[in-house]
Amino acid sequence: MTMKNIDELSAAEFSVMKENGTEPPFQNEYWDHYEDGLYVDKMSGKPLFSSRDKFASDCGWPSFSKSVSGDVSEHFDDSFGMRRTEVRSETSDSHLGHVFPDGPKELGGLRYCINSAALTFIPKDQMEEKGYAEYLRLFD
Repeated sequence: MTMKNIDELSAAEFSVMKENGTEPPFQNEYWDHYEDGLYVDKMSGKPLFSSRDKFASDCGWPSFSKSVSGDVSEHFDDSFGMRRTEVRSETSDSHLGHVFPDGPKELGGLRYCINSAALTFIPKDQMEEKGYAEYLRLFD
């Protein structure tokens, strides 16, 4: 599994994951990345999202229709005068982003809008060697 300790996080990663920050739209690693693979929690290494559930939403952040894991939890967020649903990684207690009900209807209608800074991408051809073989079924 791929993991980072809290003291190994960059300033941007720390801001997003531990201070509930948001990285700039269209200026992050995975907003337009569509290679087959698995997106995992940068700190815990827990699988969070599959590239098969990723879609172009034109919001500037990676968008997914669903999570592949029970490690993603949802919480009410009324910061900045908005009513939103925050998405967190349970294992690392890290902020990932928010989920909105404006995703593609044919994919279930949700849009998990996630900060790239909270994710590590594991390419499909490296999943087995990195300990994620059980998730290869998502690509059949």
